[in-house]
Amino acid sequence: QVQLVESGGGLVQAGGSLRLSCAASGLTFSWFAMAWFRQAPGKEREFVAAISRSGTIKYNIDSVKGRFTISRENAKNTVDLQMNNLKAEDTAVYYCAADPGGPGSEKPDPYEYWGQGTQVTISS
Repeated sequence: QVQLVESGGGLVQAGGSLRLSCAASGLTFSWFAMAWFRQAPGKEREFVAAISRSGTIKYNIDSVKGRFTISRENAKNTVDLQMNNLKAEDTAVYYCAADPGGPGSEKPDPYEYWGQGTQVTISS
C-alpha cells in the first residue's frame, strides 16, 4: 500500500521559512517523479515544483522560482520543499504527489499517488 505523508507545515510570518518533507512508503521511490502542489481556499490545485527520477527539476516560475527548492533523497524515500521568503499568497494546503515513471509533469493528472496535505499559513 502506497503512502505519502507530508510534514513540516505551520504558521509563520511573511519573510520566514519552512521546510516541508514527504515520506513515501510502499513503492520503489527511485522509479517515481515527485512533485509538490498546493491549493488555497476557493482556488484550483496549483503546481509548485517537481523532480524527476533523474533529478530534473521544474518550478512554477511565476509563483515560487528563486524562493523554493525541491530536493529528493532516494535512500530515505523522501522529497523536501525548502520555502524561503514566504509571502501571504503562499498560504495553502501543500500536497506531495508521485508519478510512476513520468518526467515530473506540471499537471496533476499523471500523478497516481497523493498525500493528505499539510497546511501552510503565512501571516502578513
